[in-house]
Amino acid sequence: MPTYATAQDYTDYTGQSGPADINRRLARASERVDELLSNAIYETDKQGIALDPVLRDAITRATCAQAAWTLAVGDEFGTASAFKDVSMGSVRLARVDTATGEAPRYAQDAVSILLQAGFLIAVMTW
Repeated sequence: MPTYATAQDYTDYTGQSGPADINRRLARASERVDELLSNAIYETDKQGIALDPVLRDAITRATCAQAAWTLAVGDEFGTASAFKDVSMGSVRLARVDTATGEAPRYAQDAVSILLQAGFLIAVMTW
């Protein structure tokens, strides 16, 4: 599976250097972007990278947005998306109702970038 953005792409997109493990985080963000693109049809090279430079740029920016969002919310693996409320003292967990769109798995900026690039045909609630 390709990683759609580099550490330099992340810095260019956010204006900040990423953490020491930014390459791993971008690889994880690429997996989330792949999920969003699962029904998209576009030409790729042998590594799975979009040939069209406009589409490639949108995928790169969406990947950076996804990585930045997971860093900001502190939930790289999407584990918090399964719960709307977690307490440690006397343990209290409340599952998220995915139909309500609570605790999203995807960065709204990533979804917007892909929507504007024509990859997505409708606004999705994640």
